[in-house]
Amino acid sequence: MSESTRLSGLTCLVTGASRGIGRATAVALAERGARVLAMARSVDALQSLERDCGATPVVADLSDDTAVWTALDEAAEEVGGVPDVVVNAAGVFSVEACASETVKSFDEHLAINLRGPFLVTRSVLPGMLERGSGLIVNIGSVAGRKAFPGNAAYSASKFGLRGLHEVLLEEIRGTGVRASLIEPAATDTTLWDELDPDANPGLPNRADMLTPEQVAAAVVFVLTRPAGVTVPHFAVERG
Repeated sequence: MSESTRLSGLTCLVTGASRGIGRATAVALAERGARVLAMARSVDALQSLERDCGATPVVADLSDDTAVWTALDEAAEEVGGVPDVVVNAAGVFSVEACASETVKSFDEHLAINLRGPFLVTRSVLPGMLERGSGLIVNIGSVAGRKAFPGNAAYSASKFGLRGLHEVLLEEIRGTGVRASLIEPAATDTTLWDELDPDANPGLPNRADMLTPEQVAAAVVFVLTRPAGVTVPHFAVERG
């Protein structure tokens, strides 16, 4: 079976689907025949995505537990069970030193980058285990395994996500459920806009960054491995 058709029949939930890696992933999966449930806060962005690739909007804010649980329950009812694949791609990012990082920003990073993936995983995992199949893809970061100055909040959340993923791998071993942590290097998304990295010698140049589409291609790679093959960790770099 070719890669272009191998995802037909799969239901894939993608968080953070309104922009960046999440949007590129939603488009890539839809183009390969998957039924995509696109989760994000922005109704307008999700409607635009629906027009572009047919993804079904799932409006929810990952920082709102009730909204997430309700949205996921409604999505499960619509598709007849928990998704076959979940891609936790929602994220926030800023650059600030430990000495000047705010508690509010730190909490936001943990809420979206770490607690959000846990919340979604906690919702779908019991159904996947009962079914004996499923794939959870967590979008981490190179900053989740390597320290960079100014990444106090971001690295704390991504190192935490890596830890959560490691425990998940141990707990699902032999169940038929799989999980993969994709850790891309710097990726050129709108999260960099306010930072203007090209004007800051301490930050990577945008021309040297990965594109969201390249990271989405890594997600497709993980999803299209043969039955019984797991890619537990996948570091993605440019060049």
